[in-house]
Amino acid sequence: MSSSVFSKYPGPEQMYASVGDFNSEVLQVNGHFHTPYSFSAFTEIRQPFDMAHHENVKVLGINDFYTTDGYEEFNALAKGAMVFPLFNIEFMSLQKDLQAAGVRVNDPNNPGRTYFSGKGLRFPVKLNAAMVERLFQVQDESNRQTAQMIEKLNAFLKELGADFSFSFDEMKAKYAKNLLRERHIAKALREAVVEHYPSEDEQKAFFVKLFSGKEPKSAMTDYAGLENEIRGNLLKSGGRAFVPEDDKAFLSLEQVMELIIHAGGIPCYPVLLDNPKGEFTDFEGDYDKLYKKLVAKNVFMLELIPGRNKPEILEEFVNFFNDKGFVITFGTEHNTPQLDPITVYGGDGNELSPAMKKIGYEGACVIAAHQYLKSKGKGGYLHKSGKAKVEQRNEFIALGNAVIKKFVLGN
Repeated sequence: MSSSVFSKYPGPEQMYASVGDFNSEVLQVNGHFHTPYSFSAFTEIRQPFDMAHHENVKVLGINDFYTTDGYEEFNALAKGAMVFPLFNIEFMSLQKDLQAAGVRVNDPNNPGRTYFSGKGLRFPVKLNAAMVERLFQVQDESNRQTAQMIEKLNAFLKELGADFSFSFDEMKAKYAKNLLRERHIAKALREAVVEHYPSEDEQKAFFVKLFSGKEPKSAMTDYAGLENEIRGNLLKSGGRAFVPEDDKAFLSLEQVMELIIHAGGIPCYPVLLDNPKGEFTDFEGDYDKLYKKLVAKNVFMLELIPGRNKPEILEEFVNFFNDKGFVITFGTEHNTPQLDPITVYGGDGNELSPAMKKIGYEGACVIAAHQYLKSKGKGGYLHKSGKAKVEQRNEFIALGNAVIKKFVLGN
């Protein structure tokens, strides 16, 4: 097993003493993207590091669903590239009280469903048997649902007279690591259509049959668009291959937070914010109410994907929570087939403002300091009660800046 990136770092007293030796230059950060261990635009974990080199991104955060299996390779690549690694994870949890009340949290279509991240987990990962079992439970349930979708898809393909079908094991071996997801099915189906129908006219005709008479809106060369249409027409509610998720596929938010803290991480709420129509979910629409709800749950860290938000709304929201002591990070997700830059851009396609870049870098610094202190057997950014050390945020920013700069400069 690989050693911690901090194995040769001095102890906290020496590290704190060196804080003033490092300038406060704001480095480029991408604190949230997925890899092939869940579903990703990347074909291998090396790819974001190659892109980071060309785009001058110095901090990267792995953030796969339900798994830390990519950490070993991610850690080794980070050391080789001198790009600072943030060890994160993501879950889909279910708040049943909000589901019953019809409250949409950060999934715009499913009340109660709550995406939730853990930031700065301990590496090497240490989980007790109960926590490992909890992770395997959600992984297995996710794969079970995907296997049932494949069965329903095969039945539909047979009905259409197609001369190809899929197996769960073969698809998993070709497209995934340990989690086979809905997006993998869409990719496999699109590729099979291209393989079996050479011309674009033939492909389009088959998609019309697949979509029950609806013509595809995407060009045959728009792979990301086609795969999203496959998901929308076949794999979502009402589609011929749709399989509803069982409640066993979700942990409660409390269980997710307990697992994150046990793994050495910091609970972090991923904010959806505005959609292209300027709409917000029920949970996020009132910033002050959202603040109170998060604090009540001991959540003091947020992350956003700025590429899906209007810059003026992003800045208003981020400034509101930054002023209240929250730690905030930014990322790109890269959990669709579209291979976008690893640099974080705003919803208008432009770079983030200097103020937003600074806040995002400071968020990465807090996580870096937390990872460093946990590796040295210290408490990190959370009190024993689980509450964040908001009053020490600036100290963690300064320490994390030193930790990151020491790593990327090779000191």
